[in-house]
Amino acid sequence: MSDQKLEVATLGGGCFWCLDAIYRDVAGVARVVSGYSGGHVANPTYEQVCGKRTGHAEVVQVWFDPAVISYDDILYIFWRIHDPTTLNRQGNDSGPQYRSAIYYHDAAQKAAAERTRADAEAERVWRDPIVTEIAPFDVFYEAEGYHQDYFNNNPNQPYCVYVVDPKVRKFRKSFQDKLKQPA
Repeated sequence: MSDQKLEVATLGGGCFWCLDAIYRDVAGVARVVSGYSGGHVANPTYEQVCGKRTGHAEVVQVWFDPAVISYDDILYIFWRIHDPTTLNRQGNDSGPQYRSAIYYHDAAQKAAAERTRADAEAERVWRDPIVTEIAPFDVFYEAEGYHQDYFNNNPNQPYCVYVVDPKVRKFRKSFQDKLKQPA
């Protein structure tokens, strides 16, 4: 896949380690980078973001080939792999850095985000109303190196064992048709 054919999605769904691990398994995804968006401090560190004063969300940038997987399909997965109904929280992780967010890169992505949110609500994917922030993309700051591909590099770390691994297993079971290789 050449980078010229790739598109990018910027998504926040709680801790970026979960989204990173899941999207790496998706057919058509060339690269996933964990980082920070939606804030007001340049080049924030993980500690600053966790301090809840930078305004950033933990996000992933998902670089994908639209000839293999559509942006709508990227979002279809997004609406189902995290709880978009909890404001500033995913499981035991709480704070504005864990908010559900879609940072769209153009008008087509904005329309897709709004349309797929409405579809997820109409399908009652979640019992409660979706509170996901849908906002224009501004800037992305890549997270520190140790956050990249965290799950694969730290499979025995307790957070990975008890939080990330169950989500990845559930995803692989539910989305076998979207995997790079069968689970």
